[in-house]
Amino acid sequence: MQKPLLSVKNIYKEFNRRPVCREISFDVWPGEILGLVGESGSGKSTLLNIISGCLKPESGQVIYRGDGCERDMHALTEGRRRLLQRTELGFVRQNASEGLRLNVSAGANIGERLMAGGARNFAKLRREAENWLDKVEIDKSRLDDKPLIYSGGMRQRLQIARNLVTSPKLVFMDEPTGGLDVSVQARLLDLLRGLVAGLGLAVVLVTHDLAAARLLSERLMVMQAGRIVESGLTDQVLDDPQHSYTQLLVASIPQF
Repeated sequence: MQKPLLSVKNIYKEFNRRPVCREISFDVWPGEILGLVGESGSGKSTLLNIISGCLKPESGQVIYRGDGCERDMHALTEGRRRLLQRTELGFVRQNASEGLRLNVSAGANIGERLMAGGARNFAKLRREAENWLDKVEIDKSRLDDKPLIYSGGMRQRLQIARNLVTSPKLVFMDEPTGGLDVSVQARLLDLLRGLVAGLGLAVVLVTHDLAAARLLSERLMVMQAGRIVESGLTDQVLDDPQHSYTQLLVASIPQF
């Protein structure tokens, strides 16, 4: 692909007349993992919701080119945007409960995503669901269990399986390891790194965890007060930060 998979152009968003995203522009290329870091309230989760089509901006465009055709995410009909979100795009949320149906089985959570892409054969749906439970390190015997009785780490891994089962071209991740125990976080990061590399996914990762950003992302953007204040290769930004805010962010984590 000679053009970016996603082009974000001059995004502006405000809440109650307070700007939260200010004239933000960037590209995401096929197979690229782009990290977005910043303190709480910097606007990074709002920006992620805008570029994924979940939240409409006051102005600007989000151009998606998944099959070579350019689509402005916010100019699509609601039906077309939802179909795109269920097939070519994925969204892994910090709270897995928001990305799963807790009162249906794990297999049904994965199968629903496949059915949105046109799959109908029950036996094949079940086999694919079992296959993906194995990929995210959940025992296949838990296929018919509801995620309501899963642990937090298992729910997050199930949410990842639900999002990746259709081989989306682009996945948005909002603090995917947030709220989990340190040991669970480490295991989940290793799992994510392997799956993303194996599938060749493009990812936009929002995190406040600089270690996670370094492990997963190739390019990094730093956000402060609704603006991108620094961007570049991840190691370059974290090892030699140029903006005073980035310097403060890195220095605030002694062990980093």
